[in-house]
Amino acid sequence: MKRLTVQMSVNGLEYEGYVEPRRSLADFIREDLGLTGTHIGCEQGVCGACTVLVDGCSVRSCLMFAVQARGHSIETIESLASPDGTLSPLQQAFTDEHGLQCGYCTPGFLMKAKELLDRNPDPTEDEIRAEIAGNLCRCTGYHTIVTAIATAAGYMRDAVAPTAAKDS
Repeated sequence: MKRLTVQMSVNGLEYEGYVEPRRSLADFIREDLGLTGTHIGCEQGVCGACTVLVDGCSVRSCLMFAVQARGHSIETIESLASPDGTLSPLQQAFTDEHGLQCGYCTPGFLMKAKELLDRNPDPTEDEIRAEIAGNLCRCTGYHTIVTAIATAAGYMRDAVAPTAAKDS
């Protein structure tokens, strides 16, 4: 099968590769780039575990072909923490509020939450619930996920380091 050249920015770094036309963006990210934080769940676009941001908008990477991402900016879960490993306010809030259990769905929820908070830094509970409605979790019952996203909004809005907020 003919392979096509793809160039894209992933987490701020430029990548070029050769892919078969039907290779999913999820497979390209995980297998070709070695960024395994993006999880593949249902492979049908239903669960949201594979959610990444393409030019700031959430996309189910299992449904998008890598060739469709040519020339675009992709953000994966690996983009959230700082290079020294310090968690982002969003990741810290998920930890503080116990917004995860098994963790399989968490990367998709975090990326969907990042999209929401980038667009709306002060969402209501109903807005958070509406935003994450397309992501599935079998463990938490969603309450702690919603709480974690609201907490992250507070961390970001107040520009307070999450660890400082817990110590006060």
